[in-house]
Amino acid sequence: MAGNVVTAASAEQRAAWFDGAMPQVERVRPGLWSIPVPIPINPLRYVLVYALEIPDGVAIIDAGWNTDEAYAALVAGLGTAGYEIGDVKSVLVTHMHPDHYGLAGRVREGSGAWIGLHEADARLLHDRYDEDAMVSLIDLQRRQLVKCGVPGLTADELAQASKSVRDFVTMVMPDRLIEDGERLELPGWDLRALWTPGHTPGHLCFVEPERKLLFSGDHVLAKITPHVAAHPQSGPNPLADYLGSLREIGGLDVDEVLPAHEFRFLDLAARIDYVIAHHEERLAEIERAVAESPGLTCWDIATRLSWSRPWETIPLYMRRTANNETLAHLVWLEARGLLTRVPGEPGDPDLWFPPGSPHPPSP
Repeated sequence: MAGNVVTAASAEQRAAWFDGAMPQVERVRPGLWSIPVPIPINPLRYVLVYALEIPDGVAIIDAGWNTDEAYAALVAGLGTAGYEIGDVKSVLVTHMHPDHYGLAGRVREGSGAWIGLHEADARLLHDRYDEDAMVSLIDLQRRQLVKCGVPGLTADELAQASKSVRDFVTMVMPDRLIEDGERLELPGWDLRALWTPGHTPGHLCFVEPERKLLFSGDHVLAKITPHVAAHPQSGPNPLADYLGSLREIGGLDVDEVLPAHEFRFLDLAARIDYVIAHHEERLAEIERAVAESPGLTCWDIATRLSWSRPWETIPLYMRRTANNETLAHLVWLEARGLLTRVPGEPGDPDLWFPPGSPHPPSP
């Protein structure tokens, strides 16, 4: 969903985003650089990698997809800042998605840098990116889609929709597990990790209190709300995690937010208020849909919600995203007793009802 109007911290980045162009490498502050790294075949177009100068080189936050084009852009961006790939001493990864983690292994190969990730994401890497283990994860996703009411052949196709991204990740394990509240050992920086689960179970933001900067990864973006979905690797209630961690960072004393996509912006608290209000609106919309037609499946509900385009025009693979986001909201409502789920038999979908409403008993 498109967001409220925020104040851009970089007019050039904002203009590039709205023009559909790649932004330039920028010197954000003394010793801090923003490097756009392209994402292939993706509406987000690029990841903003941040390079932090330290006495013996640079530390980078996120890395990009594992493609030759992305690697070349990262190398060129470091060159603009006066560094080479061999100068990278650490890769601090906000979360495990391919556009953030994919190049980390290749950077380590070229520099000897250590890779840091939160433990909650690190333990999911093998099942997510190992080619043999992915088979089991795809089957779990297919079963979940069937429980959501997705027709069988469509569920088979959607379950494999993310398989192709495996090619954009160098499958390596992190060298260090970064903990919530940890102060990173980066000379000249007071950089601290904040565990902000929701988009992934182990998503991290990094705050620099002295400079009043927040590196927000995908947790808070300027224009869109990040994907928060229920799926086999999401944890039991990802939307509760997300909203809770949003509120946790809402009181931070920061002047500027440096996200992984779109453009840098100000007004963190106002942006968080808007995102929370968006989810509250979506929760209310789902409650209304179920009240009007008790006994819907998750897939049924997803087709009735307001998206950025008509449901019929949403590409099939993106309908899985919409379904799983809908499920995350249903789980949140169920946990608070605002909706009731009637589990289906194996092979049959779960059905959703208002609390206390009459519904057919489970077979």
